[in-house]
Amino acid sequence: MKRISNYIAGLFMLVGLIVAVLGFTASSGRSQVKLTSKPSNTGAQANALLRNDLNWKFGGKSQRGWYLYVPLIKRLVNTSQDPASTKFASAVANWQQKSELKPSGIIDEETLYAMIKAWQEARLKDRTPAQPEQLLTAPIADFYDPTRAEELRQVEKQTYAAYKRMVAAAIAERSLGLAHASRGELAAGEKYLKIVSAFRSREYQEKLRRESPNSGSAGLAVNSPHFTGRALDLYVGGDPVDTQDANRSLQVETKVYQWLVRNAERFGFRPYCYEPWHWEYVK
Repeated sequence: MKRISNYIAGLFMLVGLIVAVLGFTASSGRSQVKLTSKPSNTGAQANALLRNDLNWKFGGKSQRGWYLYVPLIKRLVNTSQDPASTKFASAVANWQQKSELKPSGIIDEETLYAMIKAWQEARLKDRTPAQPEQLLTAPIADFYDPTRAEELRQVEKQTYAAYKRMVAAAIAERSLGLAHASRGELAAGEKYLKIVSAFRSREYQEKLRRESPNSGSAGLAVNSPHFTGRALDLYVGGDPVDTQDANRSLQVETKVYQWLVRNAERFGFRPYCYEPWHWEYVK
């Protein structure tokens, strides 16, 4: 009898051991499946490199890296994660899949051009020059340059109204710390979000092109959206309209620029990706 009891006890111990081993194996298997289903570090590592080193061209100009476009990319792929993270790569992969690209999670040349195409397609399409009755002369208080000539302070009427609504919203965002004289009005000494340039005639645009012969089509377009009065260059930091990478890298890091990236669309404005200061009213 005792021998039988010991035998049964041994069987229970053996069964318990088998169950434990099987349970561990199953658990390990699940962990392995879960790990392999997560984005690998490959995408994150590649993005960390390409962010500064990808060679590509825009408007005939050689470019290096896509670090200047990180705020716009984050907005496009709907993430706030660091570009060197797997979560950022995962968000990129989701966007790539929706855009019928290989969902690698890596912002390579093909993906970057697809992103630029998306930004460009969202810009102002009707470039018909504004008629005099469509324009108003904005107060000098709205401009970055307090000496700007009256003929250079013209803005399309609906665009100006949308701009004022957007400025009021930015002032209400306390984290931006914008100085204001009254509700919805920037203080005289506040530079951020002041208008640098608005409506331009063809003659004035040609004058600018003659003065900056190396600007290229990326900087000073032949058929400029400024002709419509619906394009605004806004002060977002640094040298107002300098396209040097060092200047643009400073601008895209300012709180005001990043706020515009997240919020300008609510007021009808879309960015020109190459110029952090350039926003077009598309409604």
